[in-house]
Amino acid sequence: MAVDYFPLLVFVVISIVFAFIAIGLPSILGPRRKNAQKMEPYESGIIPFHDARRRFPVKYYLVAMLFILFDIEVIFLYPWAGALLPLRDNFGLLVALAPIGVFLLILVLGLVYEWSKGALDWE
Repeated sequence: MAVDYFPLLVFVVISIVFAFIAIGLPSILGPRRKNAQKMEPYESGIIPFHDARRRFPVKYYLVAMLFILFDIEVIFLYPWAGALLPLRDNFGLLVALAPIGVFLLILVLGLVYEWSKGALDWE
């Protein structure tokens, strides 16, 4: 049983080692001399006219949170869609669709609530 998980363990170890190499190697091999021009954010050749660390409106964060919420919803839909055919054959289509229908109904009700509160209005 534990032998079945060995390829997964090797994959996780290689991924962690690669992540540390990707983060650490540029700081070891990269240039050491820093000046003001090198530390400026790159603006695609345009001279920067604002501070790069200025505040953003809260609307951007709200949109980002909503995107993450509905992105996670899609992540939950993929495994369910893969398991739909065996569930349909064993329990029938209505029983197979009921749990995901409740899940989507809760998310749609949340979306309607956000819309009614004006969270999606961009002004």
